[in-house]
Amino acid sequence: MMPTLRVGLLLVPGCMPSGLFAVADILHAANLRCGRELFKTVWVAESREPVVCAHGVTLTPEQTLAEAACDAVLVPDFWAYTIKQVWRVLDANAALAATLARLPAHVALGSYCTGVALLARAGRLDGAAATTTWWLADAMRERFGDVDWQFHHNALFTPTLATATGANGHLAIVRAFVERHCGAQVFQDIRQWMVLPRPSHTLPVFQGLQLLFQQQPLLRRLQLEVERLPAREATVERVASLLATSPRTLSRRVKEGTGESVASQVRLVKMNQVSERLLLTGDSVGRISDALGFSDESSLRRAFRQLTGYTPKQYRQAFKS
Repeated sequence: MMPTLRVGLLLVPGCMPSGLFAVADILHAANLRCGRELFKTVWVAESREPVVCAHGVTLTPEQTLAEAACDAVLVPDFWAYTIKQVWRVLDANAALAATLARLPAHVALGSYCTGVALLARAGRLDGAAATTTWWLADAMRERFGDVDWQFHHNALFTPTLATATGANGHLAIVRAFVERHCGAQVFQDIRQWMVLPRPSHTLPVFQGLQLLFQQQPLLRRLQLEVERLPAREATVERVASLLATSPRTLSRRVKEGTGESVASQVRLVKMNQVSERLLLTGDSVGRISDALGFSDESSLRRAFRQLTGYTPKQYRQAFKS
């Protein structure tokens, strides 16, 4: 009989604890489904002091991470809109990263979205394949060069390591964990009981678009204007005019908010529209090109493959439900 696995739910200052609570509920459901306690969740932190999470929610750990003797630890994501904010969180949690680094090699570690940066800071991803939220890609590749970053994957797993993209990446991680220890049918039953969402069928490059733009008013306005414009007319100058600002000011503010150029963000918005139409309609690429105002179909195909690594046909085949 499999011994009970201790799963540490790591409280990090400023973290979004919703993913931790969701994992606790799913593991509890797995225990009920299997008729015995396969998983015991333990709330852990760097110290026993209460931890202030996102939105001012304060949670008190049961044990410290060092003393909990966990078989697995889940590192949550945290609020960050810029790379600088991510680095500040890492600097503020240097002691926690050091504790993660000292955990025994057999302890399974999982994280998602911005939380992956903490595992990278701890050195636990060195030499391993890992992924994280798309907008962190360039910065993570530059700062943590010993990691085999594979940002085209939504989730990557080994027996002792799991990383996933997006704020809901905990679902992919807990699914793999439950299936490994209980079997696929157990998780299927849990998904039906709890009405869990189906896995996301899209690329990481598009997953963070809505969250990023919703959190920054200028980017949200940029998105709306670009979506209305025909692709061939969506120049930096035209977009700046519609936003009542200068191209220079727009370029500076977009660079500060995303680390990317205006042209890159415009291209991302138009390619996201292409992605949605490929997955939600049966329209031909030519019809999509005409509807979105591209100068020609070949321009759309070239831009889409450059951004995603897929031709439109390959993308539709790979991700359409």
